Amino acid sequence: MKKFLAAIFATTILMTGCGDENISKDDKNTFIYGTVSYGEPMETMGTNPHENYSGWSTLRYGIGETLFKFNDNMELEPWLAESFERLDDYTIRIKIKDNVKFSNGKDVNGIAVKRCLETLVAVHDRAPKDLELDSIIANGNFVTIKSKEKVPSILNYLSDPYACIIDVNAGEIDNIVVGTGPYKAVVADYAHIELVPNENYWGEVKPKLKRIIVRGINDGDTLAIGMYNGEFDAVQGVPFTTLKMFVNGYKISRVNTSRVYQITFNFDTPELQDINVRRAISMAIDKENFTKVLLEDNGTIAVGAFPANMPFGDEKVNAPSYNLINARKLLAAAGWQDTNGDGYVDKDGKNLELRYLTYTLRPELPMLAGVTQADLKLIGIKLEVNATNDYRHFLEKGEYDLYCNSIVTAPTGD
Repeated sequence: MKKFLAAIFATTILMTGCGDENISKDDKNTFIYGTVSYGEPMETMGTNPHENYSGWSTLRYGIGETLFKFNDNMELEPWLAESFERLDDYTIRIKIKDNVKFSNGKDVNGIAVKRCLETLVAVHDRAPKDLELDSIIANGNFVTIKSKEKVPSILNYLSDPYACIIDVNAGEIDNIVVGTGPYKAVVADYAHIELVPNENYWGEVKPKLKRIIVRGINDGDTLAIGMYNGEFDAVQGVPFTTLKMFVNGYKISRVNTSRVYQITFNFDTPELQDINVRRAISMAIDKENFTKVLLEDNGTIAVGAFPANMPFGDEKVNAPSYNLINARKLLAAAGWQDTNGDGYVDKDGKNLELRYLTYTLRPELPMLAGVTQADLKLIGIKLEVNATNDYRHFLEKGEYDLYCNSIVTAPTGD
């Protein structure tokens, strides 16, 4: 059993170079994009949306599209679909646009959508529970989807990247699938994707670049240095602390998103079954110092799972505020006090020591681990930090007490 504690909201940062000096030296028609969000550690490798979280790569890099999507106000709107009709609480009828084609030139019709969605729920880990699919009937450019249970947010789930419509009959060859987007992959491996224009693209805005290379860089500092040295035309996910390197000649785009750094309590840990201990930990983490100072004002303090700028945001949630005095009082109320003067609270002759698990793929997470370790020491809790990209091994075995990760809390606007 686990409990969620929101830590801070992250800011998504995209940086592009301004001027010809940052265009690829060998070919000005090639655009080179570096990102920390592509690769096996992030479960986004390849282009098949039916595998892990690879749908994010399918969607982000213009290979695939979904039946519906969200606009900037988090409102649903058709994309490959033209319209929809709810027939009853369990059934929805969707009309697909007449002019949509796959990148191999084949028409996207009801049969193609039916085969894609049926394959999705047969192999994916999240989609079956989301969609609760009972049946799909295809008729021309219409698909009628019936769920086993009432799924009022079914259109939201059909907007998830895993629901990119691909030609399953074409199969997957060398990690490459056939989608409907403005670009198609010609290379896709563990480290990069190469894209060329989809000559059969159905949309009004045609692809303008002749070649795009997406490079997955696991280390944020390496990504920043590469951008500084002119190896990339644009990058995503550089550490906040490196932004001072890019004062002139760069355009930096940033926005608060629903990605949060969160700490999860392991309820199998006896010490954490006491709500006073959990509240004390929540009160002892100085979020303002982390966001304002260490992240150089590039994050927002969270009070819940969703940012305040969303319609269902948590601006009025009564979250525990930073207060070391009250945190110590809560620990004392739970029976934890420093009886031997070693600086750590103890009970029944045992110090309060906890295992903190995180990973290094997002450079802010190890920073947050260090801050949390220092903050909890101030209230007498000893934290043993394990920052490893092999974190799933420890999660599966339950070898942690606190787990800190980076997660999108509103991926479907549900």
